[in-house]
Amino acid sequence: MIPQKTLKLLLPLPLIPFTIALSLSGPICAQTETAFTPKIKVNDLAITSHEIEQRARLLEFFETPGNSMELAREQLIEDRLKIDAANNVGFALDQDELLFAMDELANRNGFTTDELIRAMSSAGIHESTYREFVRAGHTWRELVRARFSSRVTVSEGDMERARLAISQSDGVRVLLSEIFIPAPRSEAQKIQEFADRLSSIKSFSAFESAARRFSAANSRDAGGRLDWLPIADLPPQFQAAILGLTPGEVTDPLHYNEAFVLFQLRDIEETGDPGRKYAFIEYAEFNIPGGRGEEALAQINRVKVETDTCDDLYGLAKDMPEDALNVTSLPPNEIPSDIARELEYLDPGEISAKLTRNSGQTLLLLMLCSRTPLIEGEGPAPDQLSNYIGNLQLDSFSQGYLEQLRAEARIIERE
Repeated sequence: MIPQKTLKLLLPLPLIPFTIALSLSGPICAQTETAFTPKIKVNDLAITSHEIEQRARLLEFFETPGNSMELAREQLIEDRLKIDAANNVGFALDQDELLFAMDELANRNGFTTDELIRAMSSAGIHESTYREFVRAGHTWRELVRARFSSRVTVSEGDMERARLAISQSDGVRVLLSEIFIPAPRSEAQKIQEFADRLSSIKSFSAFESAARRFSAANSRDAGGRLDWLPIADLPPQFQAAILGLTPGEVTDPLHYNEAFVLFQLRDIEETGDPGRKYAFIEYAEFNIPGGRGEEALAQINRVKVETDTCDDLYGLAKDMPEDALNVTSLPPNEIPSDIARELEYLDPGEISAKLTRNSGQTLLLLMLCSRTPLIEGEGPAPDQLSNYIGNLQLDSFSQGYLEQLRAEARIIERE
């Protein structure tokens, strides 16, 4: 199973959920000249042996899995790409912003900045390494925000899907198979294209075969098969993707900690959930004169043919009296009991024409527009949910921008 624990110190500050990193050289007097010989050049910016060693120590201090020296080289290349991009547009942090960001990162992890620097110093990590680590991460986040925030759009549909994913996580367990493919930044685009092809798998046997060949997870020997698990144990972005599947279907590649993950749903079941609860139910009442006469029944058939959503009803009602169509959103306990009973059996876009009004002279056509799940306990507020979705979009823009910078860069590595 994919590891759920992620070291907090390697997580970014709030707003964009991706890893940040940079370290520059410490005091020159503490090192030999050889340590400051450029080992890598990214455009016109050099990376020295000293910086690679410092970054490797930082990664080990954070208990980051993997080969620390190789990962240090890779991260420092990315750092240079990020700083170079900021320099090219004249973007830089002032000293107060940098100090605030250093304090914020330390405080989020239970330290003061001085305490964290002392702990790093005991591990042979210079203060400048931490300072430039924070500078690069904060500069990149602000640069990405300035460049792409106007392109972030969070629709009501996005919000509804996120709320639904959260509300459905209780009382549901899933039987999954997984393929976990590491994707270093330098190969991310190529690996994503390969993972896209795997997502088109349609059969259980083909997915099992692919997991044995390509997955790096411990489940590979079992063909990627996992035991039953509560869907609430998975990260929110995984929950939303999996809940949209039917058995046998495969998710699109999901980006996770410098890897791509694909899930195939084998089965899904509820585990004693007493029933879904809703905060609001939106529905349309379309009053059709004539009771159950031929003209009213013909109007019902027209609604069935010409409408898929409540919005479509406005076109049919445009030549009718103003009160012919009413769209209402109410808590379930405030909906008239006869209407509530009919709505229980409908999915969004479906209609019921069993009720009448005015002693049978008016046929009441009901259409369910949507149900807003009730998130009990400390569920996210609307602004938190919107920020989360927006941050995922910014992360996607950020990844694409970084890949573009790498493709356009001149990167020279010495042996």
